[in-house]
Amino acid sequence: MANGYCVKCKAPREILDPKVITMKNGRPATEGRCPVCGTRMFKIGAPEAAAAGVPPERGEAPPTPGETGTRP
Repeated sequence: MANGYCVKCKAPREILDPKVITMKNGRPATEGRCPVCGTRMFKIGAPEAAAAGVPPERGEAPPTPGETGTRP
């Protein structure tokens, strides 16, 4: 099952009746209910990566000025 954070209970909880959804921006998420208070909960990110404990892949940030490794 998916874990999430309930903002009403202020505690991490199991997501009850989890459903994989796609948000408006195209990113995957898991939506469900808190088993204690019934508040809607969301877990943003792909469910496979969240279950495996692997952080999502990100592109390398471009170097900032002064970190290019060459001197002018």
